[in-house]
Amino acid sequence: MAKSRHLIVVIVIVLAVVSLACGGSVSTANIRSATLSASASGTPETTVFRQDDLTVYCIVTLANAPSDTTVKAVWTAVDVDGVDPNTLIDESELTSGDAELTFEIANSQLWPVGSYKVDLYLNDKLDQTLEYEVQ
Repeated sequence: MAKSRHLIVVIVIVLAVVSLACGGSVSTANIRSATLSASASGTPETTVFRQDDLTVYCIVTLANAPSDTTVKAVWTAVDVDGVDPNTLIDESELTSGDAELTFEIANSQLWPVGSYKVDLYLNDKLDQTLEYEVQ
């Protein structure tokens, strides 16, 4: 029994060393919350926008994040009148530690009616998707 425990500990240590040697990293950074709003203040939160809400804001709160943590927002028109399905609209990236980050997408004209999404990547890995619609 003691030999199996020691073997398991040795295997775990070897895997950790190999992972780090191959460029792997362990981060405790996480997106504590992510919300959408028609206001830069983030309130009220919504997932339904009017065509004349010219700017859509995505407010992201990072937690346990070292100062070199990157968050990328990728905005997509999923099913929108007059637009090919899943059309990339825009993307932007911010680097920060623990903070509230504000991403935004603006349109100088009325937004076309339909469904949209913003994919949030934490250190280049998809963390979550926020779906919203314009009515």
